[in-house]
Formats: sequence, C-alpha cells, structure tokens
Amino acid sequence: MQERHTIREKYFEEQDFTTKKHVIPYLEHFISISSDLFVCEIGCGEGGNLKPFVDFGCKVTGIDISENKIANAKLFFKNNPQKDNLTLISEDIYKITPDELPKFDIILMRDTLEHIPNQDIFLNSLKKFIKPTGKIFISFPPWRMPFGGHQQVCRSSFLSKLPYFHILPVFLYVGLLKLFGESKETIRALLEIKETRISINRFKKIIKKRNFEIIKETYYLINPNYEIKFNLKVRKLPSLLNIPTIRDFFSTAYYCVIRDKG
Repeated sequence: MQERHTIREKYFEEQDFTTKKHVIPYLEHFISISSDLFVCEIGCGEGGNLKPFVDFGCKVTGIDISENKIANAKLFFKNNPQKDNLTLISEDIYKITPDELPKFDIILMRDTLEHIPNQDIFLNSLKKFIKPTGKIFISFPPWRMPFGGHQQVCRSSFLSKLPYFHILPVFLYVGLLKLFGESKETIRALLEIKETRISINRFKKIIKKRNFEIIKETYYLINPNYEIKFNLKVRKLPSLLNIPTIRDFFSTAYYCVIRDKG
C-alpha cells in the first residue's frame, strides 16, 4: 500500500495543496472567495480540501460518512485560528435534512462522486442544499482511466501499480484480487467502487436530465493532484484524445463547475 494511504495527515496536506493551487483558482472564474461565503464539501474525509476555505474565513461545513475521518479532521483543525467557522458532520448525506444546514454558495465534491450510489438521485438532491446563485465543483477519475478502480489502495505492490485491470468482469477481478492476497475488506471496498463507477458521458447525461448547466469543464491527462503526489507537471488532455468514451481511458481527472438552470 502506498505511504500516503497510511499517513492521513500527509493526505490532508496533499488535499490542502491541490485545492489551494488548482481548485480555488478554477472556481474564481465564477465566484470571489471571501469570508462571506458558505462552503460545503460532501465526502470531506479529513477536511484537507476545506482548509483553504477555512483559512479564508469562509463559513465551512464538511460532511463525511466515516466517523474516523471526521475525528481526524477535528484533530487536524484543532489549532486552526478559524476553526470556529468550521462545522464537521459524520453522517450519510442521504440522511441529512437540508433545513438543518444553511444554503451554500459553493458545494465541493472532489473524488467523491464515484463512491456514491444512486448518483442520479444524489445530484438532483444537491439543489436543496445550494443557493439559487450557487456553484457546484465536481471532480472525479473517470471509471475507465488507468486507476479508476482505486486499485492503488491494494496491499499488493504489483496490483497497486497495475492499470486498467479494474475493468475486468467481476469474477476475474475478484479472482485476481484474491490471488494476490487482498483482504475481504479491500475487495469489498473495490467492488463498491466498481458498482458505483461513473463515466464522463453518464455524468453529462445526468446533468442534462436534472437541468444543470456545465459552465466550465476540463479533462486532464495529468491530474492536478499528481503534482504534489508524484511531482508531475499538470497537463490537459490533448484534443486528439478528447473523443467521447475514448477520453475516459486517458483522462486521469475530470473537473467541472455546474449550476442549476432553475
């Protein structure tokens, strides 16, 4: 297993770096980041993506189903001078009543959508949490990209570096995971991702169906997060590869900002 998956504080710092350097500038084309904003991240983990917004003085809410990750987040923000502006909630997003929260100017979902079941219903439900003028930032690794199955979490060094094998039929996929000694917990987690997988085309169909508008989108050959993880230069997908379905195999990240058309 790669070190960054066992040292959560390092992962927190990676998220902080990428959001500060790439996500906030991406959003600033449409909204000025200031202390007046209400910001929410769904699937916030330890809250690394939220730290730049907390540092700006925004009113920030982080939601994650994992009690352990929320506990870590509280620890990491313990000494932050703006911590009073941060609310952390451990709960399934489907169980949260929108009236319990303020309406948000920005909702973030960075590398979260591929973990959420019933994505069509979920994306439509976001309208209840956001202001009429609000924006939603979404990024995810397309399912067919080299590591779209999140196999980098495998304990097997070989499997963690093996691209595309997550696309195999389930029986072959599970067989390979068992052959290399992956635990039942890891196999179950990887199968959940396989079940909730999402492609760029399917995402766009949902957005259109639910009356959202994509106001900015970018396909990345080299994920912005790889700059801090692997010291790689960020690169957008060449136009030659930007063909529906084909681009899913080569885009290591898809970024977009959407809004409700009303």
